[in-house]
Amino acid sequence: MEMHQVRYFLALARTRNFTQAASECNVSQPSLTRAIQQLEAEFGGDLFRRERPQALLTELGQRMMPFLQQCDDSARAARALASSMKKGEAGTLRIALSDSIDGGLLVPHVKELGRHFHGLDLKLLRGSAADVARILKEGRAELGLIAAEDTSWDRFDRWPLFSEPFRLLLSAENRLANQDVVDAEELRQERLLTRAYCEQADKIAELLRKADIDVDRAHELNSDRDLVQFLEADLGIAVAPASAVTGPAVTRAALAGFELERTVYLYGVAGRERSPAATAAMKMLRACNWKRMLA
Repeated sequence: MEMHQVRYFLALARTRNFTQAASECNVSQPSLTRAIQQLEAEFGGDLFRRERPQALLTELGQRMMPFLQQCDDSARAARALASSMKKGEAGTLRIALSDSIDGGLLVPHVKELGRHFHGLDLKLLRGSAADVARILKEGRAELGLIAAEDTSWDRFDRWPLFSEPFRLLLSAENRLANQDVVDAEELRQERLLTRAYCEQADKIAELLRKADIDVDRAHELNSDRDLVQFLEADLGIAVAPASAVTGPAVTRAALAGFELERTVYLYGVAGRERSPAATAAMKMLRACNWKRMLA
């Protein structure tokens, strides 16, 4: 089945006249008739009853109508999208984020991209740092954000976006909530909430152990959404990046003697062609004044 046969079928079904349908499709009547006959041979039955001067759909033709209409609609949509992308009016952005990075950091950039690519389609993929690296290698995303340096593949391009300290997160109802700086020894009475998906989880545990804090007596969580819910319920405290998601019932404080920060990197694959939307996103993320944005 060819797309021109689909187009001829739909025109004939609409006009009910071979001559009129041929004129609408800018072909000769014999050409249109031959195409319809070929389509009927492929489907194994008549699609039209020839009742001069009309051509009416048979039962088979009526059954085939929605499928052929869908084929034509899909083809038109594909051509329109291709045309828009060629003109820079539409684009697809596939970006992967490690679970430790707040997706809200991308929101203002996606809004800005939407003003330049009116048909922008965003596909946001999530996973561990290793998952993001694998997604990039497999070509399922064009860009990735990871809060660690990955040197496992020499084709990775890597650009540091921003660095940020870690802070103590706790419920506004917690006994330590009104302190700007908390001494590590005060945490010994608290239950820890650990972010198992954080690239710096091992470093955090090591520093807390040095302060004689029992890191093994902890609730292990696997998403920032769960973390916020546990914090709001005052089920424990957490050490997390300054940009980590917080809710209205969550406060943060500095942790005395706790010197740790992370750097968030933008990743791409060297030599791999990027879509216009991905190229624009890469330039935008690298040019962003992250210090002001995170203030």
